[in-house]
Amino acid sequence: MEAENSSSRSVLVLHNGVIVTMDPQRRVFRNGAIVIDRDRITTLGQSCDILRDFSAVSHEIVDLHGHFLLPGFINTHVHTSQQLARGIADDVDLITWLHDRIWPYESNMTEEDSYVSTLLCGIELIHSGVTCFAEAGGQHVSGMARAVEQLGLRACLTESIMDSGEGLPASWDIRATDDCIQSQKQLYKKHHNTADGRIRIWLGIRQIMNSTDRLLTETRDAAKELKTGIHMHVAEIPYENHFVMNTREAEHGTVTYLEKIQFLQNNLLAAHSVWVNDTEIGFLSKAGVKVSHCPAAAMRMLGFAPIKEMLGANICVSLGTDGAPSNNRMSIVDEMYLASLINKGREVYLKGTTDPMALPAETILEMATINGAKSVLWDDEIGSLEIGKKADVIVVNPFSWPMIPVHDSISSLVYCMRSENIDSVMCNGRWIMKDRKILSLDEGEVISMAKHASSQLLKKAGIQIPSRMNFI
Repeated sequence: MEAENSSSRSVLVLHNGVIVTMDPQRRVFRNGAIVIDRDRITTLGQSCDILRDFSAVSHEIVDLHGHFLLPGFINTHVHTSQQLARGIADDVDLITWLHDRIWPYESNMTEEDSYVSTLLCGIELIHSGVTCFAEAGGQHVSGMARAVEQLGLRACLTESIMDSGEGLPASWDIRATDDCIQSQKQLYKKHHNTADGRIRIWLGIRQIMNSTDRLLTETRDAAKELKTGIHMHVAEIPYENHFVMNTREAEHGTVTYLEKIQFLQNNLLAAHSVWVNDTEIGFLSKAGVKVSHCPAAAMRMLGFAPIKEMLGANICVSLGTDGAPSNNRMSIVDEMYLASLINKGREVYLKGTTDPMALPAETILEMATINGAKSVLWDDEIGSLEIGKKADVIVVNPFSWPMIPVHDSISSLVYCMRSENIDSVMCNGRWIMKDRKILSLDEGEVISMAKHASSQLLKKAGIQIPSRMNFI
């Protein structure tokens, strides 16, 4: 991108681009322009009209040269603290994954480890066009917050909360319920609405198998008191439902039980939600619960989530990557592609017939933008390009071999685009990546820090990854 009048002026005009608004009318301007004043969108429309009104020298005018301009993508389920654990739990069963790899890794993390891990994860998020993410839960929220402020991203940060359970590392003492609630309230007081309003603190429940009823109900009440959200892994695996039926006398599983104790609320972001039946889909819909669909992680260990049925029940479904040990790729662009294809394939698996219209491209783009904004309770300010909303935007260069030729703009963005096509990223009215270069930090330095921190962390945790090849 080239600025015709380069300066530090507050008013920025981006013109001569394909503007994909994701507004209620789903307008797309073939030759559009957008005006940004500080951190807000103030004008949107055809280039010729806007340039006539904003051609004064006092404005910075940038020619997009036909590139796409979209709202920033929103990743609604990611463990930023797990980025240093990429590759430590590939091709293993779930118990090995959790008890022998992830728990030891997380229990040995320091706040500095979490900071470095979040920086590394943030780099990958930005390169895939993400401007906002929902943290799924880690041990050191202050380390995450420090990294998010430096990266320039927007985030809902959550502490990993457990007050019961078996199989936890010896170094992890089971926390008292009061301590779990108080810790989160202190984090809320310290970090909520910091970093120019880009950071929000949510309450977390790691999973029902590590939660007492008191933790569930008091978390529900505390979130209502603080007017914030709750992030929880829900109905991930069949064992979880069996556990709930055996220990809490629920008729089916997690969702049925959460409905019984009135935990299902419109501020709940339920991650995965793979093993739910039709009745439970009805419970989620009636309560206004949001669901984060993580197609790559689900297909790796969890199964087929009934996403088509959830969308049919008017549940707000968004997209997440999950953490690096569950996916390896923190690219929401990849998740968009996978979400459509996996859910088309599921129709063949279930019904023996194809349904090419299952989760079409426009639905997938909604899941990555406006549905993501609704899921993180931020849709009044982000998720679409509209006057008055925050200037969280991405510039996509379609003029390279992955996307050329472009016959259908929306289809190309979902089925053809790769992270390499994301050219520039703006969050809160500030460029955090331009011409594929992140501006707020030295990527090479972060990579070096991450290599060292990961090596030391795995050594401290006693995690050894068996070699599958005969190295000589």
